[in-house]
Amino acid sequence: MLDLKFVKDNLDAVKKNIENRNMSADADLVVSLYDKRTSLTTKLQNLQQKRNENAANMKQKLDAETRQKFIEEGKKIKEEVSVCENELSDIEEKLDTAARQLPNMCHPETPIGKLDTENLEVKKVGTPRKFAFKPKSHVELGESLDLIDFERGTKVSGAKFYYLKNEAVFLEQALIMYALNILRKHGFTTFITPDVAKEEVLKGIGFNPRGNESNVYSIEEEGTCLVATAEITLGGYHSNEILEKSALPLMYCGLSHCFRREAGAAGQFSKGLYRVHQFDKVEMFVYCLPEQSDELHEKLRLIEEEIFTGLGLPFHVVDTCTGDLGAPAYRKWDLEAWMPSRATEDKPDGDYGEVTSTSNCTDFQARRLNVKYHDDDGKNKYVHMLNGTAIAVGRAMLAIMENYQNEDGSITIPEVLVPFCGFDTIGPKTQKKDPVYHQSKK
Repeated sequence: MLDLKFVKDNLDAVKKNIENRNMSADADLVVSLYDKRTSLTTKLQNLQQKRNENAANMKQKLDAETRQKFIEEGKKIKEEVSVCENELSDIEEKLDTAARQLPNMCHPETPIGKLDTENLEVKKVGTPRKFAFKPKSHVELGESLDLIDFERGTKVSGAKFYYLKNEAVFLEQALIMYALNILRKHGFTTFITPDVAKEEVLKGIGFNPRGNESNVYSIEEEGTCLVATAEITLGGYHSNEILEKSALPLMYCGLSHCFRREAGAAGQFSKGLYRVHQFDKVEMFVYCLPEQSDELHEKLRLIEEEIFTGLGLPFHVVDTCTGDLGAPAYRKWDLEAWMPSRATEDKPDGDYGEVTSTSNCTDFQARRLNVKYHDDDGKNKYVHMLNGTAIAVGRAMLAIMENYQNEDGSITIPEVLVPFCGFDTIGPKTQKKDPVYHQSKK
């Protein structure tokens, strides 16, 4: 949430920011409601002062007629206070609703654009592999090597669910341990977070827990949701707390299951592991002083680059344009790895696909979650909050399978993962008898 005085004092800039982000929000309404709240607050304070003065007069020695006059005046003031309080409560609720629609301001260097195709490439690492054979997609590899069962995932849980099997189970755990060890080296405090969070925490982070556009699974009649990322649970960890300045920055990382409805998500590159309803992820989260956030945002990006450089995967980094930014983000970098299965007529060898992102959300989430620090001047001020994906396991596994496949259909394991996996290659299975005798029909 933006500071409301900032919105009033910088209305044109706020409106231009909404336009650049290609979002719908009414900054004029926010300012109008803000002014009404200010006026009603002043009115209420004046009425409360009159009520106190009237009560003080009642304590004096008064004749019956004068006392009755003050009693009538007190009843009148009480009614006026009640009406004013109700009006103020209504305005505050409307103001909160309208203000929560306003996106965060953008970094001055954020590229202006509406679509992800307008994101700006800022770095390229590694060279995409030229295959001497026609590479398979991770879906084909997963089926031929008996690593992923999408068909039974759909049968048991629905579309976009899946089973990992055999070596893929160890590969997933290896990716998690690999990422956690890098983060431990960088001084992060490690967590395994809850898979459920209260709706007010989701709203504070910037997720919409209700409605057709929501990407979240709500738990009916509980006021809670399944988390879409550990950003939610790590961001809520210090909600309504005042932190010691000397303790900042707090560098946290959390392993969690992630659940996403992916409402409206479709397209030829959404198949397989790229866009699913459930996956595991290691998330980085930082609480810091305002003057630290730009530098720490760069640090999170460099850690993401370290992780994928270590995996030997070609990738590039993009500065996300205004129209592709989530509402809380002041600036966001995406790391996109090379995926051969993204081949098209225009790009016959493949293309890049997002595997991680990192966002500086400044004090936008902190205002919603009421997270402050005690400054040297004795005042409590809002912290800045940042997040970044260390490893989203499904997408990392996708990129590894496709980039490390061999002509004989096997997959070589990246060297850094071998100690965690216990094997260096995934090869075809020896023929086993199919355990299914017959597919029953209802």
